[in-house]
Amino acid sequence: MTFRQDAPTLPDPLLDDPNLQRLLRRLPAAFRDAMLPDLRALATHAMQAYAMARESSRSEPILTAFDAWGSRVDRIELTPAWKAGPGIATRYGVLAAGHEADALARVGQFARVYLYHVASEFYTCPLAMTDGAATALKASGNQALIDRAVGRFLSRDADNFWLSGQWMTETPGGSDVGRTETAARQDSDGAWRLHGRKWFSSAVVGEAALALARPEGASAGTSALALFYVETRDAEGRWQGLIINRLKDKLGTRELPTAEVELDGIIAHPVGGLDHGVKLVAPMLNVTRTWNAVCAVATIARANALALNYARRRQAFGRPLIDQPLHARTLATMQAEGAAAFALAFKVAELLGKVEHAESSARERVLLRVLTPAAKAWTGKLAVRMASEALECFGGAGYIEDTGLPQLLRDAQVYPIWEGTTNVLALDLMRALRGVDVGELADTLAALCKGSGANAGAPVREAVLSMAAMLEVGSEAAARAAIFTLGQAAAAASLASQLDADDAHGNAALVRFLALGLVHPPVGDPAEDAALLNP
Repeated sequence: MTFRQDAPTLPDPLLDDPNLQRLLRRLPAAFRDAMLPDLRALATHAMQAYAMARESSRSEPILTAFDAWGSRVDRIELTPAWKAGPGIATRYGVLAAGHEADALARVGQFARVYLYHVASEFYTCPLAMTDGAATALKASGNQALIDRAVGRFLSRDADNFWLSGQWMTETPGGSDVGRTETAARQDSDGAWRLHGRKWFSSAVVGEAALALARPEGASAGTSALALFYVETRDAEGRWQGLIINRLKDKLGTRELPTAEVELDGIIAHPVGGLDHGVKLVAPMLNVTRTWNAVCAVATIARANALALNYARRRQAFGRPLIDQPLHARTLATMQAEGAAAFALAFKVAELLGKVEHAESSARERVLLRVLTPAAKAWTGKLAVRMASEALECFGGAGYIEDTGLPQLLRDAQVYPIWEGTTNVLALDLMRALRGVDVGELADTLAALCKGSGANAGAPVREAVLSMAAMLEVGSEAAARAAIFTLGQAAAAASLASQLDADDAHGNAALVRFLALGLVHPPVGDPAEDAALLNP
C-alpha cells in the first residue's frame, strides 16, 4: 500500500501556547477572566480558518475599475476573511479593548491580535492603521475630529465601524516623507482639498484616512507638511475625490488589497496646524510598530506550532523526527527564540498601556521610547528567519505551494518593511537614545532579570553597554548592529521578568536563548565598507 503522510494540524493556539499561557497567568484574575471568552472564540476561529484554508483555493481581492457601461466604479471584491473582518474585530474588541480605561488594556488587546492575526489574512493591517489613527486623533486634541471619527474607529458594532488608512508613502519618498508631493489647496469657501498620488495604501477599503500633504505655498522639507483627516466616500457610498489606480502585485500578504491611489480633490480637514504634521503622526507610529511586533511573533508561533506538530507525525530512519536529537535541538532553539520574541513584544505592549494611562515611571517611558523600534526591528527579522527554518523542517513539503507553508515565508517578509525598514528603525533608535543615560538603561533591563534562575542580568547589562560602545565607535554605520543587540538583550530581560521558578518551558527557553549570545558580531569599519562597495 502506498504511504501517505499525515498533514500537520494546528494545535489550540490558546491552550497549547506556553508563551500565551505564561502571559495570562501573570494577569490579575478579574482582568484575565473578562477577556477569556474573546480569546477562546478567536482561538477557535484560528483553528477553523486553518482547516478551511487547507480545503479550499486561496482567493485574492479584485479591482474592477469600470462597470459594463464605462462608468468609473473602482469596486474592490474582498476575500471571505476580509468580509468577515469587521464582525470579528468588533465582536471581540480587537480594537476597542486597547482603549479601555485600564493600564493593562494594551496587553489584553494584543492578546486578541496575537490569536486573530494569521487567520485574518492581514486584516490586522488596516486594524493597526485604524488604532493608530484613533490614537493620533486623541493626542491631537482636535475635538471635532475626535467626536466625528474616534467612536467609529473603536466601535464594537460592525454596522457603525470605520477603518482608517494611513497615507504617507509616495513615489519620491517612502521613509523620506519630506519629499511628499501631495498638495493641499484651499477652496474659496475655505475647504481644503488634496491633490497627489499615494503610492502605497494598505487600508484603501476604509472609510477614512490620515494623510500628509504640503499646504499650497508652504516651504519645502518635512516640517512644512500638515496632517489631514479625510473620508473616502460620500453619503451615498461613492468615492469622493479618490481614484484607485491599481492594486499592488506583492510578494506576500496578497489577500490584503494594497492600492496606489490618486487624490483628486478629496475634502480634507487639518488635524492640527498647517505644519509639523509628522509630529502629529508620531503617536500612531508607536502603536503600529507594536502591532507589527505582535503580528510578527504570531507568525513565529504559527511556524513553530506547525513544525513541532509535524515532527511528532513524520517518521524518518525508524523513528519520529521529534526523537531525532539534531532535529529536536533545532526545534527547541526555535521555541526559545519564539518565547523571547513573544516576551519582548508584550513587554512593549505593557509599557505602551502604562504610558498611555499615565501610570509609568520615567524609566518606563524611556524603555518604551527605545524598545519600540528595537522590538519591531528584531522581531521582524526573526519572523523571516523562523518562517524559513520552519519550512526547512518540512523538507520538500515546505516548498510545495498547496501545503500553505510557503505563504508563511512570503507573508513574513512584510514585517521588516512595513512601518519602517531595519535601517530606518536603527536611525530612529539613535535619535531615541539622545540624552538617555545608557548605564541607567542597562541597569533597568538587568533589573528585570532579578528572580530568574538563569543569571540573565549580567549578560543583558553587558549587551546594552556593548550597544552603546558600538554607536560611539561606528556612529550611524553601527546602528544596525546596535538595534539588534538591544532587541536581543531586551528580549532576554523581558522573558526573565516573566518567569516563575516552576515554569520549566520558560526557564529552559531563557537558558537556551542566552546561550545563543546577546552581543552582535563586530560592526566593521568604514574603510572596509568602501573597499567592499568599490572593488
